[in-house]
Amino acid sequence: MLMSDIQVVESHFLISASNANNAPAPKDSEIVCLGRSNVGKSTFINTILNKPLAKSSATPGKTQLINFFTSLWIYENERIPLTFIDLPGFGYAKVSKSLKAQWEEHLFHFLQTRQSLKLFLHLVDSRHINTQKDQIMSGLLEKISHNDQYILRIYTKADKLTQNELNALKNSIDSHKDKNLPNTHCLIFSANTKNHRKMTSVAQMRAKILTYTLGLQNGI
Repeated sequence: MLMSDIQVVESHFLISASNANNAPAPKDSEIVCLGRSNVGKSTFINTILNKPLAKSSATPGKTQLINFFTSLWIYENERIPLTFIDLPGFGYAKVSKSLKAQWEEHLFHFLQTRQSLKLFLHLVDSRHINTQKDQIMSGLLEKISHNDQYILRIYTKADKLTQNELNALKNSIDSHKDKNLPNTHCLIFSANTKNHRKMTSVAQMRAKILTYTLGLQNGI
């Protein structure tokens, strides 16, 4: 897949939902973006969709809605509609335990039952890669994902790492490649870095997203 051939020509906010029951009926392949609060989900979505659609809250963990964004991609003259879904950040919300438990139950139900989900984008802060919350989320995604669904674990804010820290992260990812399930793949990313041989660029990230959403890595 030639990265230069991929264009995101349209992107719009669609709707917000509180749970799977009042979410819009799926009509396109869907990509869900999730991660701990303050991991950079809004920045990531805005960068990939080339438009300031997702909004960051001044209070991490405050947003409790599932936000849907429609987009139109063009590859080899083919128009490909994709829906991006931004889930509330987990692990930081300042809410009651009962509300938090109910909230997490709704999100789990959404992930498990939304059959149109083709790709899970699990964003992990590259400065804090082994938190218990992220480990739990990784295990959950690997447990509920089907054969036609893929997981991209994306290490964000890599521009904030020193060169030694970046090398260590890259080596850690390479050394654990064989331990990941076949449907899980890891990428290092920064929305603020144009080109870096150890980071995935925006163009490369779009190509990866399109590849795994459409199943092109298997020749489909």
